[in-house]
Amino acid sequence: MTLTIPLPLERWRLMLGEAAEGACGSLGADAAAADAALEWLYGRDPERIERDERGAGLGPSSLSTPDWINSIHTLFPKEVIERLEQDAVERFGIDEVVTNLEVLGRIEPSESLLRAVLHTKHLMNPEVLGAARKLVAEVVRRIMEKLQTEVRQAFSGTRDRRRRSRLKIASNFDFKGTVAGNLQRWSPQQRRLYIEHPVFMSRSRRHAEAWDVILLIDQSGSMVDSVIHSAVMAACLWNLPGMRTRLVAFDTQVVDLTANVADPVELLMKVQLGGGTDIARAVGYAQGLIANPARSVVVLVSDFYEGGSEAELVRRVKALVAAGTRVLGLAALDSKADPAFDRAMAQRLVDAGAQVGAMTPGELAAWLAQALQT
Repeated sequence: MTLTIPLPLERWRLMLGEAAEGACGSLGADAAAADAALEWLYGRDPERIERDERGAGLGPSSLSTPDWINSIHTLFPKEVIERLEQDAVERFGIDEVVTNLEVLGRIEPSESLLRAVLHTKHLMNPEVLGAARKLVAEVVRRIMEKLQTEVRQAFSGTRDRRRRSRLKIASNFDFKGTVAGNLQRWSPQQRRLYIEHPVFMSRSRRHAEAWDVILLIDQSGSMVDSVIHSAVMAACLWNLPGMRTRLVAFDTQVVDLTANVADPVELLMKVQLGGGTDIARAVGYAQGLIANPARSVVVLVSDFYEGGSEAELVRRVKALVAAGTRVLGLAALDSKADPAFDRAMAQRLVDAGAQVGAMTPGELAAWLAQALQT
């Protein structure tokens, strides 16, 4: 069941709150239920509490968190539910939304809720953690569906019109060649071209020798979006021919998570968000993994706020670049790539020979494909 569309005065009453009841009239049953659900959440707003001498209306204590989740799933459409759940976790810090088994069974999988699970999984008992893992798996599946397509397109090579291909897939279809090769089947009466032999182009290979790609992921609390998308990106790169992918997470310590790259859900459940940041230490670890610098790429995903030695970080990046390794610093790696980073340190890394920017995962895939082209 979904909420019946309220009458115009009821809409005003819902927007303006209880103080407008005298002018707009009382609410019907469905609208009153919606008002109670909204009040349960937004009645916590400190500015509103300060304005209202009576406090937060119905108040947080009038509904339990499971009751509230159940009510919004009954009263509102999906897009509203997702926004309410997002505000509950991110704006008001209601951790119970992702640590209560009953709540997790009802909640809509979303990237917002995935972020909340990663922040609060240490609070969960084994049964709740199992339910949370299912939520994580569903969100990862959705992200991966999109990223796999972008990665395949980036690494499929350039189309070569000079050579034909027997592989009949849409991305290789040669429109001009097909038209030219089937002109004799043009029907002037019906004004149609009948295709007997569609033409497909082959693709040139991006690279022949194996490349080592090392993803260094800052797992400080502010980098949670980048951690999520880096994990999925690593899984997408894992099975590409000619690629050896490693994923390393760091704060003040360095943890090599390559053994879990093929399973991004397991990888994310092992990430420990928060703590300080020692980027230089992580870059030093990457240096120890490189056997052939000329065939290696280090991708540093961080906000570049160095808690360790800035001079050591710059020195290590210079050494990597001097040896022939390509170093890419990413200030953001999520679907929007809204960067927030230490621009002064980023500039120092650029001066040391690194490339620094903000990219979505799809843009990173395209950059890697171009960078690895011999």
